[in-house]
Amino acid sequence: MSQPLADAVRSLMDRARTDLAELVAFPSVADPRQFPVEECQKAAQWVADAFAAEGLGNIQLLDTPDGTQSVYGELPGPDGAPTVLLYSHYDVQPPLDENAWLSPAFELTERDGRWYGRGAADCKGNILMHLTALRALRQVYGDGYPVGLKIIVEGSEEQGTGGLERYAEAHPELLAADVIVIGDTGNFAPGLPTVTTSLRGMTVVEASVTTLAGNLHSGAFGGAAPDALQSLVRMLASLHDENGDVAVAGLAADQTWEGVQYPEEQFRTDARVVDGVELTGTGTVADRLWARPSVTVLGIDAPPVIGATSSVQAAAKALISLRVPPGMSSDAAQDALVAHLEAQVPLGARLTIQRQGNGAPFRADTDGPAYEAMGEAMAEAFGTPMVTAGEGGSIPLCNTLRSLYPQAEIVLIGVEEPTTQIHAVNESVDPQELERMALTEALFLRRYAELRSS
Repeated sequence: MSQPLADAVRSLMDRARTDLAELVAFPSVADPRQFPVEECQKAAQWVADAFAAEGLGNIQLLDTPDGTQSVYGELPGPDGAPTVLLYSHYDVQPPLDENAWLSPAFELTERDGRWYGRGAADCKGNILMHLTALRALRQVYGDGYPVGLKIIVEGSEEQGTGGLERYAEAHPELLAADVIVIGDTGNFAPGLPTVTTSLRGMTVVEASVTTLAGNLHSGAFGGAAPDALQSLVRMLASLHDENGDVAVAGLAADQTWEGVQYPEEQFRTDARVVDGVELTGTGTVADRLWARPSVTVLGIDAPPVIGATSSVQAAAKALISLRVPPGMSSDAAQDALVAHLEAQVPLGARLTIQRQGNGAPFRADTDGPAYEAMGEAMAEAFGTPMVTAGEGGSIPLCNTLRSLYPQAEIVLIGVEEPTTQIHAVNESVDPQELERMALTEALFLRRYAELRSS
């Protein structure tokens, strides 16, 4: 089964690179404060046209409650065949410091055997994984597919605004399937085929501190006037103990991970930790990434160093992310974070908390035929057995899909191995990973259909 499909996928890789370059060229950041909304609309239309060209019908641009669009399409399978839903998202993270990119963020550039660009891996590379798998199946077996297909490509996953989740809840029949393939994770290491079986949830809060009616001269008033930035920094420092473990009351930070481990030296290499700098927290790296909560300060509104004046700051603001492990309520975790911040406000400063995105953690059931089929497909495509691992990131849609379709198997795969640097500057994808994962998905669709029909 594998050789004709492997040959087909390989023959399609030049097309995959061309298509990925077109898709990366859209700065589809789902935040109109940063990029025009038209860029997301163009990306959505590109995705809709691409899947329509592979035979999917009923293509729709769904207007979701958060003001973004998700792309939907479907194609019935042979009589009695199961239905597989393929998921990904076309929106991307902001480029951050574009001057730090070695090549333009929204121009796919090949360098040292990798393809660089914002979204090259997360998650436009996974859209190309889906497309290349479908193209290979059509090239080898004709226009039909062995299963019924649905595709859903989201437009606001990176913003965590929950548009697709709310749309699915209002239209529960739309995404019903026997198995849901979430194309938004990746392999534990390059060349090591991996299914992600757990995800941390995420909640985000914005904390604003005000101490003065306006900035004051630091010479005339500094030393007595309460500085909002200093107060905010003290609050943020209280979120961790001296070891770097989360120190928020009500959030346990001693859980352990029983699955595949992440060697510390490998993690230091993957994370590009500077020599001599210690890692944060205690326990194994896997404990810290996949089993425990983590708190990260995503951004601070404060004067930049260049252009700063000699002033006591009247106001300061921080965006704080809390990752929540399986077994912990994201709602309760958000409450605990807010209560901690409120209890740590120094000097009676005025604190305003704005609660933002909130997604629950996820743990997959791995005993069904989809996991059996995926294991066989990965072993064929990579020549080595599949492993399972956790993922410290969050995909809130997973729990929505589980609640709507409790009988469906949810399988998380993708092209985002550790060296892709997703969410950072110089994001890239390894075309070999893309090729092998596209082959994996093509093999999976055929093997899953066979298992369900036997």
